[in-house]
Amino acid sequence: MTSPHIIDVHHHFVPQAYKDALLAAGDACPPPGFQAPLRNWSAARSLEDMDRGGVRSAALSITTPGIHLGDDATARRLARECNEAGARLAADHKERFGLFAALPLPDIDGALKEIAYALDQLKADGIGLYTNYRAKWLGHESFAPILAELDRRKAVVFVHPISVFCCSGLQPEYNDATIEYGTDTTRTIGSLVFSGAASRHRNIKWIFCHGGGTTPYLIERFLIQAKRMEHPELLPDGVLHELQRFHYDIAQVANPAPMSCLKRVVPTTQIVFGTDYPY
Repeated sequence: MTSPHIIDVHHHFVPQAYKDALLAAGDACPPPGFQAPLRNWSAARSLEDMDRGGVRSAALSITTPGIHLGDDATARRLARECNEAGARLAADHKERFGLFAALPLPDIDGALKEIAYALDQLKADGIGLYTNYRAKWLGHESFAPILAELDRRKAVVFVHPISVFCCSGLQPEYNDATIEYGTDTTRTIGSLVFSGAASRHRNIKWIFCHGGGTTPYLIERFLIQAKRMEHPELLPDGVLHELQRFHYDIAQVANPAPMSCLKRVVPTTQIVFGTDYPY
């Protein structure tokens, strides 16, 4: 009996350019400081962990705080350097690594250029986005050119949570990942669904982290909101139709309670494997 070909869609890497940028930013980067899992990352450790867990392939992505740590020009350069580093890893370890390319958003022009370079030249497997950029979630009209291009290319889009400035560090008892990451994933899913962006861009293959955040638990509120919409034509096939087209990884939801809830909202065909390595 052969082993299944397990693909980890939620697997972070830390190229030297990103490591240098985070070290330079220091405590100005949320989360504060440079966490040990990122500081100690290496391709060899990734492969060792994959082998131990029976993972054949992993799609590499950049984790929080993201690429845009200052001005647009620096973000464009950092995105390019990280994407080229990821492409080299994929070339050096064929069938072990793929790449969800980073974009220098909210720089729209820079992001469009990087989409073309990453998908056409580097042959990336998809694009990595964050749940919000400067308190604008992915259904916001400012991202319409990005979504239109990703839809045209029928791209796979991996969406990772990030804190929004209004809610970052609200409670010192725990870090933002404990509650805010799941909440912000739900915010961006709601933004895409209720703005009509999801129904307009049916060719995008969405993957949302952490079981969709709190979306499965709040499904009744989503259904009620759909009935109250001023422009129901934005959601012609209903809430569940859109939610059940998306994919959701299982990182951080390997617990019977959230997994049961997720499986009651979406079919198991839409649930994909993810580890959130190196965390």
